[in-house]
Amino acid sequence: MLIADKWVDYKLLDAGEGEKVENWNGTILRRPDPQAIWPWTKPNVKDKVDAQYHRSREGGGRWEFKKKIPESWTLKYKNLTFKIEPTGFKHTGLFPEQAVNWDWMTEKIRQANRPIAVLNLFAYTGGATCACLAAGASVCHVDASKGMVAWAKENVALSGLSDRPVRYIVDDCMKFVRREIRRGRKYDAVIMDPPSYGRGPNGELWKLEDELFGLVDTLKDVMSDNPLFFLLNSYTTGFSPQVSANMLEMTIAAKYGGRVTCGEVGIPVAGTKIILPCGSYSRWEE
Repeated sequence: MLIADKWVDYKLLDAGEGEKVENWNGTILRRPDPQAIWPWTKPNVKDKVDAQYHRSREGGGRWEFKKKIPESWTLKYKNLTFKIEPTGFKHTGLFPEQAVNWDWMTEKIRQANRPIAVLNLFAYTGGATCACLAAGASVCHVDASKGMVAWAKENVALSGLSDRPVRYIVDDCMKFVRREIRRGRKYDAVIMDPPSYGRGPNGELWKLEDELFGLVDTLKDVMSDNPLFFLLNSYTTGFSPQVSANMLEMTIAAKYGGRVTCGEVGIPVAGTKIILPCGSYSRWEE
């Protein structure tokens, strides 16, 4: 497991009984987390929060604000700055565990010693986009949500990267990739963080188990003759990292050689030896 333990502005204070308590640069939030099925590790931490998210039996949920907090605020990771804002779906606009992948991508891009064009699919609020831009790559940022793409632009600006070469695309990822192939456009690296289920801007249906292999297989044809890496993240419960690693072996590695690795990402509970699992990754690299 890769552990995101380089944070200064973020800390996982405790986790247990299906929830977690996090310090987001001074604002303490309590949110559901289905992985934390053990007891709380510390007394009273769960009761000293600024806001708590409650799930609804009908789906979704709501925030209960124990005290007045900003509508949004910022959080730094090394040289990057992100906007944090509690949303109606319990999220805050950032997945701190992905810092381990940002560091890996940054190192790969810097060591390449050549121009690197990155395609970031299901790109959300642009954590990986910011990391790649800061490392010197150009990025094509693609997400089906206009709101998330706007948020990504804010994060790029907050990180002082607005002058870097980046394209923002609001589109269905498969449709966009097919068009890029027809245009003859190539990318040296691909990042994708697909949801379990979702819809494109025109109602296109996405179900991970039905669509993922076809998209990965198609992506091998949008990669350059000398690709650098392919990163596939997953937050789908019960989806083994080996499944996506197998897909990369059958598609990207079969065409380009290289090696595939996979595993989990996690965050340490402060002051303990407990690690909260936060999803899986599979990587192909030259």
